Parts: sequence; C-alpha cells; structure tokens
Amino acid sequence: MSTDTTFPALGVPAALVTILADKGITAPTPIQAATLPDSLAGRDVLGRGRTGSGKTYAFLLPLVTRLSQSAQKRRPQRPRALILAPTRELVTQIETALAPLAKPFGLKSQTVFGGVGQNPQIQGLRAGVDIVVACPGRLEDLMGQGHVSLDAVEITILDEADHMADLGFLPGVRRIMDKTPRSGQRLLFSATLDGAINVLVKRFLTNPVTHEADSAQSPVSTMEHHVLHVSPDSHLPVIVDLAAAPGRKVVFTRTKHRAKKLARQLNASGVPAVELHGNLSQGARTRNMDDFHSGRAQTLVATDIAARGIHVDDVSLVIHADPPVEHKAYLHRSGRTARAGAEGTVVTMMLDDQVRDVRDLTRKAGIKPTTTRVQPGHPILSELAPGERSYAGGLVREPVQSDGGPRQGAVGRRGTGRGAGGRGGAGGGRGRAAGAGTQSDQAARQR
Repeated sequence: MSTDTTFPALGVPAALVTILADKGITAPTPIQAATLPDSLAGRDVLGRGRTGSGKTYAFLLPLVTRLSQSAQKRRPQRPRALILAPTRELVTQIETALAPLAKPFGLKSQTVFGGVGQNPQIQGLRAGVDIVVACPGRLEDLMGQGHVSLDAVEITILDEADHMADLGFLPGVRRIMDKTPRSGQRLLFSATLDGAINVLVKRFLTNPVTHEADSAQSPVSTMEHHVLHVSPDSHLPVIVDLAAAPGRKVVFTRTKHRAKKLARQLNASGVPAVELHGNLSQGARTRNMDDFHSGRAQTLVATDIAARGIHVDDVSLVIHADPPVEHKAYLHRSGRTARAGAEGTVVTMMLDDQVRDVRDLTRKAGIKPTTTRVQPGHPILSELAPGERSYAGGLVREPVQSDGGPRQGAVGRRGTGRGAGGRGGAGGGRGRAAGAGTQSDQAARQR
C-alpha cells in the first residue's frame, strides 16, 4: 500500500473525509489503509493491529458508509449494526468517535453496558437505533428480557477480540453472534490472532480477508524499556518521584486493593492521581477518567482492566508498579504509551525476589530493558521522567453535605508538604504549584 494513500482513494465518502479532516486526521494509518478497501466492499475482514493503531476508525468508517447506503430502515428494538467491545470505557470511547461520523447521515446509536441502570438503554432501543455499541454481558441480559433482537443486523464488529477472550467473554460473544444473520458482514479486530480468536473466525466469518498491519511485537519498538531494581523502602518514593514529573502517566498494579491504596498514597504525597479498577461504580469510573482526560490528575493507577480499554493520547510514561504475570499483559499495559507512532517510556519496578520473574517476562516480550539499581534521588529518575517535580496537592473527593455543600464526587486539592520519603525527588525538588494538573487533553488524532 502506497504511503501517500488518502481516504478518498480508499473509497471513504467525502462527507466522512471532511469530518476526519476537521479533527486533524488526513492520512490513513497502516491498519486503515490495509482494511478499508475490503471492508467498504462488504467483505468479512480479520484485522490485527495493536491498540493505538487506528482500529476504531478502521471499522467505524465502513460501518457508517454501508449503513448510509443501505435500503433498510431503522426499527424499534432491531438495530442494523452491532459493535461488541470488552469494557465500558472502550464502549464509551467508540461511541464518542462514532457520534460525529453518524450525525450527517441521521444514524442513531445506543450504548449498552452494565454498572448503570438499564431503563435508559431499554428506552433507547425501543425508540429505534441503527447501531448498538455494547459489552456482551448487559446485551445478553437485554436480549433475554426481549428488549432487543439482532435479526436485522447487517454488520457485526468485534473490537479487541483477544481482550474479550482474556476476560472470559467468548461464550457470550458466540451466543450473541449466533443471533445475527449469517448473511451479514462481520469485521473482527484484535491485537493478537491466537487459538481462541481462530475459533471465532472459523465459526462466524465467511472467506475473511486477513490484514496484519504490524508485527505482534511492534508496540515495543518506539518505547524505551527500563527496569528499576529497588528495595521495599524505596519502592513507593521512586514511584512518587516519577509521578510528580510533568506529563501524563499510567501506573499498573496487579490487584484492585493495591490500585486503590497506591492512588491514595500518591494523593497523600501531593501528586494528583485517580484509580481505575473493577470495584468502582460506573459513576466513579467516569469521574476518574474525566479527571485524567482533563489533566486535573496526570496519573492514573489501574489494574489490567484498563490495559486495553482506554484510549488516551500523550501518555508519556507507563509504570509497572507490580510486574505483570505474563508477557502479553506487559505488551498490552505498555501499549498505553507510544501510541500512533509516538515515543514513550516504560518502567518496571523490581524487588529482589522478582528478578527471575522479570527476566523471564522481558525475554518472552522480546525486549532488552536497561536495568538500574536505584534509590530516591538517583539521576536516572529525572532522565526517565524529565521536568520539575510538583507536589502541589492531591485530589480529594468531598462527601455529600446535607446543608447544600459540595456534591458527592466533587474534586478539590489537598495541599501537602513533601513527597513520599521526605525527598523532593530527582530533577527539581518540590517544584511549584503553578500549572500542576492543568494540561488539557489534546484531540485524539487516531483512535
């Protein structure tokens, strides 16, 4: 495929090209250039590309194009297209990308996921929608209750199919897809194409065209990988130092309890941080992601639920506070940075009893990290996360007050003294409050 390929040359309608251009998107990514001709022509497509490669538009553009050209009409409780995704966050982000593309054609969409009341979703389906963007669990619930039928679906899309397999969703996905017409078009996108995905492909895709836009190891190529060998006493102060630097960071933990605790420790040290894990309500997850997108918090502490359900540009640093159990998780977590060709830094924290595990992990992931034994104040910390450290104050959630005070979930600043361990950290001591947490989220160039 020529490097000067354009969206019009691939067959994307002029109205959609204009919308993309208004967002600053003028050149297709490799996965888009590879798959669009076949998907726009109505063929079943199996696309492999890592998160951040532009897969969302690779399936939304043909979806909107084909629905706008179809003679079928919108009917109550019988959507014309279905997009399945593994997490609520990803469903929401797909819907955000879809809305401006669908609007000029009068196409209506409805998100369907758990953690929130089902009545608004039922009412939306009853009114009639063209496109349902759903997590498998809640969709199956609504199907079982008779609120939605999939017998009119013309196009079915599976996004991050491998992640759905990892989360145990494939039996539900199979049951859902069995209810869609065999004659419909099916597009399946995944970061990896392993055995579990092949089962779906053989069962549901008809003569699919396979496109692999990058190698399975490609996420590592534009990243710097470092392992920081620390003592237990230095573990938290080093993370606080890195998190206090300018820029957006994602810190990964193994457990929900640890994510909650570490976010609390960062805030107590004056570093605004939010958490994301399965124990949060949908409202709390949405508020926390809003804080991260807006820059009120520049550090997100997350479990693997967020490893491939979040599309946030300009993440400069990924920190594995706990090394992941296996190498696929390392690649998925690390994919939060170096998105769409940008560069990024990945840091893995390692204690003495984790040396063998981390060595095996990085070998299987196909990387050769730089390993450094560090303690708070080590010069490499300012190299990995450049800029003046700021401990201007953590985020606090103010409770509901009966006298009309702050609403639940209101965000405030909590002033603090020094960072964890009593050190200002590498590269600039305590820093200044000015500008802390005010970086705005830049428009996503490619989803």
